[in-house]
Formats: sequence, structure tokens, C-alpha cells
Amino acid sequence: MRILFVCLGNICRSPTAQAVFSRKLEARGFAAAVDVDSCGTLGTHQGEPPDARAAAAAALRGYDLSALRSRQLRDSDFQDSDLILAMDKDNLRQVRQRAGAGFSGELGLFLKWAPQLGVDEVPDPFFGEDDGFAHVLDLVEAASDALLDRLERDLG
Repeated sequence: MRILFVCLGNICRSPTAQAVFSRKLEARGFAAAVDVDSCGTLGTHQGEPPDARAAAAAALRGYDLSALRSRQLRDSDFQDSDLILAMDKDNLRQVRQRAGAGFSGELGLFLKWAPQLGVDEVPDPFFGEDDGFAHVLDLVEAASDALLDRLERDLG
């Protein structure tokens, strides 16, 4: 199974989701069964590491973003991914437009997995204060746990 997390530039939210989800997969013993990746709908930051503020906030919780590099959504992602999760409605709309009728996987908002949060979008912390990155982590951790609960039921 392959899960792809998508945000705008792939330097804040989606790499955070990739790192958090990957570590949680490992902790539950499913790392070999699920491949996790992230990308952005824009290629503005192509090849760049995650935002330093995102990396610092993640490191405070034990997540390592240092090996990740930004990349743009590719046509092959629709052939390779089973589940594509966007961080917000704008990026979801862009991914849907690119997916076309040939995409057979599931496409939606990441936070749909955590309805108890009362929000459906992971806000972009890029132009905000540093505490926005911690808030992103809170949302991503909750949605990751909920998605992993489903995968655990599905994968056994």
C-alpha cells in the first residue's frame, strides 16, 4: 500500500505528516506493508529540505525531517498511490483536477480521519508564528493515529 500526503509546497505540512505517519507505522509494526511519501502541488521549493521551523517543531517531539526533500506532484503518483491525502481543500481540488478518471485509489482530506478535532483542514503555518508548527503536529498526530487504527483493522 502507498499513501501520499499533499500540501502546497511540500516544506511544512506534508513532510511533517510523512515523518509522523512513518514513525507511527514503524511503532505499530506496519512499516514494511505501507510506503509513505509526500509532495506539493507547486514545485516552488523543489529539492529543498523542510522549513527549518517545521523541522525544529518536529524534532522537539522526536520526529526527524532532515532526509526529506520537497518535490512536486507527478502524474505517476496517481498510478503508484492507493491513498492520497491533502492537507486542505485548495490542494485537494488541485489534486482532483490532475487525477482524472483513471485514478482508482482513494482521495480526500487528511483530517477526515480525525473528526473529533472539529476541523477538516491542516492550516498552513508558513506565514504564521512558530506555534503554528506545533498546532500542525497536534493535528497530524491525531489524524495519523486514527488512520493507523483503520489500517490496523484492514491489514490485520
